[in-house]
Amino acid sequence: MWTWILKTRTFYLNQIWGRRSMKQTLILLTFVSIFSLYSVHLLLKTANEGGSLLYEQLGHKAFGLAGKLAASGSITMQNIGAMSSYLFIVKYELPLVIKALMNIEDTNGLWYLNGDYLVLLVSLLLILPLSLLRNLGYLGYTSGLSLLCMMFFLIVVICKKFQIPCPEALMVNETVNATSALALLASNVTLNATTTADCCRPRYFIFNSQTVYAVPILTFSFVCHPAVLPIYEELKGRSRRRMMNVSKISFFAMFLMYLLAALFGYLTFYGQVESELLHTYSKVVGTDILLLVVRLAVLMAVTLTVPVVIFPIRSSITHLLCAAKEFSWWRHSVITVAILAFTNLLVIFVPTIRDIFGFIGASAAAMLIFILPSAFYIKLVKKESLRSVQKIGALLFLVSGIVVMFGSIALIVLDWVHNASTGGH
Repeated sequence: MWTWILKTRTFYLNQIWGRRSMKQTLILLTFVSIFSLYSVHLLLKTANEGGSLLYEQLGHKAFGLAGKLAASGSITMQNIGAMSSYLFIVKYELPLVIKALMNIEDTNGLWYLNGDYLVLLVSLLLILPLSLLRNLGYLGYTSGLSLLCMMFFLIVVICKKFQIPCPEALMVNETVNATSALALLASNVTLNATTTADCCRPRYFIFNSQTVYAVPILTFSFVCHPAVLPIYEELKGRSRRRMMNVSKISFFAMFLMYLLAALFGYLTFYGQVESELLHTYSKVVGTDILLLVVRLAVLMAVTLTVPVVIFPIRSSITHLLCAAKEFSWWRHSVITVAILAFTNLLVIFVPTIRDIFGFIGASAAAMLIFILPSAFYIKLVKKESLRSVQKIGALLFLVSGIVVMFGSIALIVLDWVHNASTGGH
């Protein structure tokens, strides 16, 4: 249930380490994973009591059309954010792969090294035909392939930590004018010993303008709740206890992979980790065969995964708008093209993936993890009184989710306004 979550978010969690700190992010990662697991518990218990294994139907039973719209809209936003993250990797990495394979130095004027054009090309030639399929018979193969790719990525990140010394060139690139990080590493620039030591020393607690993105990105990274109920329905010997055991193992695996990838990525580059980790490696080691293989594996995995993510979005939209109608290839195709076109526009015009992760993590992910499971539980589980420990816990969880959502959205919007006024992203 969780392998698709791991495909890209390990790349971007490194940005949190670079902007936050070791202990700070570890604490947030631990709490978000525990809260996510608790919300799965609420969701499974509500499904048993409410008599439905569809998120949208639970919303309809609890709050009518408003609940159904809230669930469907949150699932759609969350999956569009996931699709955007996959296509951002295509936009960032495919030009570098083509450049390395063709041994091109001057990239000016070459359309096939433009990430925006390549995203559109990949979407039209590969993703769209696969997305138009009615059934997902290859889902198991793509999930297994993606998991292997992420394991390979994690192994390379850990190994590179012991191969790359602290890159002082990156630490002083704002004050020393040089053509590349490699040139700086090769030069005999005299650095202040204290400054160098500080740059190459892990920092445990940091608070700055980027702190507002930490919780939304982590929240986004742990959302698998729309997939929990369908998997629960197909589980052999289905029981809530068995599904919770599956969830615990899955969340622990997610937590461990996120932690190791982010930790070793941060300990390699410290505060200079970029939003896309592989770009940071390129600045230090240049063209590396092992990194090229990683890029190819990741590109293959995310390209095959985008059609998988389109399916629940299309299903949610169809269930919301045309639940009583028979299947139509025309409607199926129009919805697919519209979803893919909208996601491509996001990838082309949004400056960084951090903005998408931050906003969707603060809104849709907070709804799916905190607000909807607790609200459904309070409304649909009748055998427990409102004064019971379980209902009080769910109510506190609901209130905390509302605070997290509106607080994070407000701070993110303020950061956007501040950056716009100062000329930043």
